Amino acid sequence: MDTPEVLSASARTLHTLPEDEPDLAAMRTWIGTLLGDLPEDVRLDVLLVCTELASNAYEHAEGPRAVRVQRHTDFVRVEVDDHTPAELPNLGTSRLGDTRGRGLILIAQLSRCWGTMEFAGGKTIWAEVDA
Repeated sequence: MDTPEVLSASARTLHTLPEDEPDLAAMRTWIGTLLGDLPEDVRLDVLLVCTELASNAYEHAEGPRAVRVQRHTDFVRVEVDDHTPAELPNLGTSRLGDTRGRGLILIAQLSRCWGTMEFAGGKTIWAEVDA
């Protein structure tokens, strides 16, 4: 993967995720570089949100999967696409026990807003983190 330049305001970029096994470290490196000039706390929040969204796409949905990052002046928007339209996420109590199933709670706490958009054959889960 080529090393991207820092993403300027109002710019948007796409990263296709591997089909079978998630390479979350490569995704985090890519995003960290794109947002390299942001304060560390903002960058870490965006990285955690991206990791949770991508992990959910592998755990609960079918591929292909992709991550988009769009930088605005005062926030960063992250979008993760998958191809399972029926499984919309639910914010609530974990059905997976004490150690799993809390990703959306983290996303809701770190993001100024989040949501879903359906498209033909899939969905996009998105979140916006204040910058």
